Amino acid sequence: MIAEPTLLSRSVQKENSVVDVSSGTPANNTAGVRNENRQKNVRGKRKARDGSENAKRKHPKARPENERVKSTDVEAVTLFEVVSMGRSAIQAVVDDWIEAYITDREPALLDLISFFIQCSGCKGVVTAEMFQSKEDSDVMSKMVEDLDESSGLQYKKFLAFPWILTVTWPMDMDSGEYPLVMSGMYWKRFRMHFCDFVQVLISQCQYNVIFDNYLLNTLISLLTELSASCVRAFRHTCTLAAVKLLSALVNVALSLSVGVDNNQRLYEVETAKASRKRASSQLEKIQRKITELQDRKLETEDMMDALFKGVFLKRYRDVIPEIRAICMEELTIWMKLYSPVFLNDTYLKYVGWMMYDKQPDVRLRCVLGLQALYQDVQLSSRMDLFTSRFKERIVSMTLDKDHEVAVQAMRLLMVISQSCDDALSQDDHEHMLQFVYASHRPLAATAGEFLYTKLLSDPAVPQLREEVTEEDRSRALTLARIRALTHFYTENQLHQHVLYLVDSLWDCGGALLKDWASLTSLLTSQASVQEQALSSDEEAVVIEVLVASVRQAAEGPPLVGRSSGKKVIGTKEKRPQTEDCTKLTEHFLKVLPELISKYIEDAKKLTPFLRIPQYFHMDTCGGGEYSEAVQALLTGLKAAVDRHSEAELLEAAARSYQTLCANDSPWRHLAVTAIEQLAQHWSRTLETCLDETLSDGAFVADDGKKEEILSTLKKLTTFNNTQDLSKWGICELVSKLLLAETRHGGLPLEITTEALRCACCSVLWCLNTFGEGSTSREFALHQRTQLRTFCEKCHRCLSHPEQLVKEQAFLCLSDVLVAHSHRLQVWEGSAGIPRLYTPEPRLQKALLSFVLERVFTGPEADSHSSRGGESECGTHRLEGLHRRRECWTAYCKLIVHGVLEMSMAAEVFKQYVKYYNDFGDIIKETLNRTRQMDKMESARTLVLCLQQLYLRLKQEQDRRTPRCSGVQTYSSIKELARRLSLTFGWDRIKSRESLATIHRDGIEFVFQGFVQQSEKHSPPYISYLTILSEFSNKLLKPDKKTIYSYLQRYMGEQTINIREECWIPLIYYRASLQATAEGEDAASFISSDTNRQPSLTNRSRSPSVRQATVEDLQFQLPSADAKGNKQVKSQEEVKGPVDKGPVPREQAASSETPAIPPWNTDDEVDADTVEIDI
Repeated sequence: MIAEPTLLSRSVQKENSVVDVSSGTPANNTAGVRNENRQKNVRGKRKARDGSENAKRKHPKARPENERVKSTDVEAVTLFEVVSMGRSAIQAVVDDWIEAYITDREPALLDLISFFIQCSGCKGVVTAEMFQSKEDSDVMSKMVEDLDESSGLQYKKFLAFPWILTVTWPMDMDSGEYPLVMSGMYWKRFRMHFCDFVQVLISQCQYNVIFDNYLLNTLISLLTELSASCVRAFRHTCTLAAVKLLSALVNVALSLSVGVDNNQRLYEVETAKASRKRASSQLEKIQRKITELQDRKLETEDMMDALFKGVFLKRYRDVIPEIRAICMEELTIWMKLYSPVFLNDTYLKYVGWMMYDKQPDVRLRCVLGLQALYQDVQLSSRMDLFTSRFKERIVSMTLDKDHEVAVQAMRLLMVISQSCDDALSQDDHEHMLQFVYASHRPLAATAGEFLYTKLLSDPAVPQLREEVTEEDRSRALTLARIRALTHFYTENQLHQHVLYLVDSLWDCGGALLKDWASLTSLLTSQASVQEQALSSDEEAVVIEVLVASVRQAAEGPPLVGRSSGKKVIGTKEKRPQTEDCTKLTEHFLKVLPELISKYIEDAKKLTPFLRIPQYFHMDTCGGGEYSEAVQALLTGLKAAVDRHSEAELLEAAARSYQTLCANDSPWRHLAVTAIEQLAQHWSRTLETCLDETLSDGAFVADDGKKEEILSTLKKLTTFNNTQDLSKWGICELVSKLLLAETRHGGLPLEITTEALRCACCSVLWCLNTFGEGSTSREFALHQRTQLRTFCEKCHRCLSHPEQLVKEQAFLCLSDVLVAHSHRLQVWEGSAGIPRLYTPEPRLQKALLSFVLERVFTGPEADSHSSRGGESECGTHRLEGLHRRRECWTAYCKLIVHGVLEMSMAAEVFKQYVKYYNDFGDIIKETLNRTRQMDKMESARTLVLCLQQLYLRLKQEQDRRTPRCSGVQTYSSIKELARRLSLTFGWDRIKSRESLATIHRDGIEFVFQGFVQQSEKHSPPYISYLTILSEFSNKLLKPDKKTIYSYLQRYMGEQTINIREECWIPLIYYRASLQATAEGEDAASFISSDTNRQPSLTNRSRSPSVRQATVEDLQFQLPSADAKGNKQVKSQEEVKGPVDKGPVPREQAASSETPAIPPWNTDDEVDADTVEIDI
């Protein structure tokens, strides 16, 4: 920053005199200049300070004592530091500066110039040279901005009449740090104080100083020149100062306009007087005043025009977005404040053009400025041409990728539709209304506000008789609004999501949507003579809106797929939500039984009503006066589930029963009793039907019995999913059906799948309750037998001819095994409780076979079932893909939860590239989970995956037969290895053990049992090394050397020197290990590797390659703290126990890879290596 400016000479009247204003920052080179200045004549410096800003503090007579800034606080600071103090100091320092300017304007003006230089963050020297000769035609050619490379300084020389200013600053000013962009509250306040200073300065000078043809001429020249600088700090700061200066001049022009108008009216009053009462001297005085004000207004407009042309026209397209945003924000302010000059198409076009800017902040400033203009009816009437020209752009901005811009564009269109009648067409309105279904909630809420204002706030109400009551008028208005909403919903063919529509209308139309009494009265009461009854479609929409509003009031705005600004509901929002829940509970407890009774025959309309009890707050209505209402509600629910068997309806009823059975519910005993009666009735019905239809274990029944059994099974399955119905023996009853199907067949498809689901729910409840309290051994054995029996039945169903049965059996079996695995974690340590069930190997293979057959099939092979015959196109294809993903996820869960061995995940990883679009996310998550479980075993699984693919391809090539469709090519295997290597991420330290295992197993796989006989004799699997090289770039540089040393144990002298074609994979792999430089790969080493003779140091002296035994190999991985390795954390971050020697390896554990020991910290051990056995 520039310190207190010092005027070196008072001879400002002399032409070409020089004034140096230097920075007092001691860390800069300019300190020497300041010290040099201090050594000058003391008398000259004292004279110079008489008119400077510090000397100005000696004239406080114009202000009261309580408004003055204390001299001890001000005398030692510059204008820049005073402005940084805050608004309280600005008024005082401006008054002092004006007094000093009136006394001696040149030093005061130099202080002001220095202030703007300081605000730009300039740590340099300002030299002012007087220039009064206007005859010098070469002066403009001397105005330059250049860099002196020899001294490392930049300088800018420009004309700010009557001075030629030269600013010199060090090159590091281009670092981007200057007050306007610095972070922190201090600098944010400084920006506001800087703008206030400019406005206060002009406001205090508007009556005399600014019209002296000196102050503003110099300031305008200064700001114009610096705003055109190539240095961002100068350009940004001075552009902001210039536009704020123009805004202040606009206020001056407005004051002058008011003065002209007032004096004009006074002149008219004087002229209207009689000639004998008229004072000619007074008229002349008023006329002179008017002329003076008009001249000043014209002069002010000229200065505004100079600033606009000199700064705005050059900077509104600046490369810096902040500068463009400043220009647009201030331009709209000028249009609103001084519309006679600025509100015309000449200036409006700049706003229209910048609405296409690439930066969202610039577009946002344009839209916000236009909102302020269109909200004024008098101003909006003058913008017709602009509206017609840029309306299309404004409409398209509702789709802006920046959410805030889109929201404000929607608000702008709302303002335009209100202020300009025919500005927006019907298509524009439809385009805006579709955003009530937008995923961004603020945008959807804004569109909902527009929908409410346009369609629902003042709907067309039928003419009513004069004697109707106020209640009837309110009912008619509500009915009209609901009709308008249903018409919009039904006629709009965009979406069928009432829940999102209600959420969009909630903020503005909450009073209508929460008027549940009026909404339910439209459904329950009969329409009057003058009213038209709701149609069936309108009733369905009203019911959906009613239930959606109940859900919105109970659970709040967050919806699936819709992002909102707030993530946490505060106490202020929670209180009205609780009150709404209390109101809806009290209301619907009384009304809901009547609604259920009315729509008992229509399952589609009845289902939404059955969801309402899920949102009740039981603790608010626990009084005895609600007991009859609750009993009536339970009766209605029972009638609904007895009459219908649709899955959606049964699910809604079961969830409502679950809510009523909650522990905090005062009506728990009533609800539990009702469910027990239903479960007992359904179990007896099922038992009776099975006795009639099962003959000698075979299922024989007519269509009526089949329908009854299916309906009962659906009800039991749905309610068994929410309540434990095990005591009714449902599992044993359903097992009879499954046993008949597995032995004799003939069971209908739907009954089979429903029986599997019902049995699965029963087994899951048994697993969930097992271990709670005291559990006998006999009961545990019974549970084990039940679990084993169910798994065997599902195993048999995996070979069922119907695809849906196989899918359902697989999903049920997966759920049960995962739940069983979870419970084992709790049971295993308990004494006296046996391990329940272990999946047999044949069951594991059956699960894998089903997945490979069902999931990884082409679209032509995937069908709904053998009976369906549906082709997978359009919706059916998406449904088929969803089912395949569900099965694939279930199989991956079996691996992640330890039900299946991790080695079976090799089949999962094989499909990573081929089916990446359909299952890539599932496979990647499975890989991450297995790596968290056991990273070494996960690495071995990757090796197994690649080796199995490679061996199968090798077998196909050896047979010399056409490749089968299921065999992957060599390039696809290599691509799979590359993609798998990317899953290790950037943290190489965390993955170094796994990667070492992959390379070790790969090297052993290639050289296992190989003995070299000639140069052209290579290992049969040597091409696998090219696949293995895809993992080399993830190794740490020291580890590459260790792996290379391990590779040398398998290679003899002759092998290293061989350059035959059959050994190219080895050369490529060895080069990938030698590519230790950043960004290098194996390809960059192959050409040089084939021409240079490798070092024979530490090379095996055997003339042939021998198979190294595992017992005598010890594998050293260098420490990650090796020098030069930029990818590794510091040693202090990963300190651990010391391992002073190689880890001994027993032959019995030769197939295992121990973990890499922590880094060495002992001084006796080499700090660059830790030893690990391989």
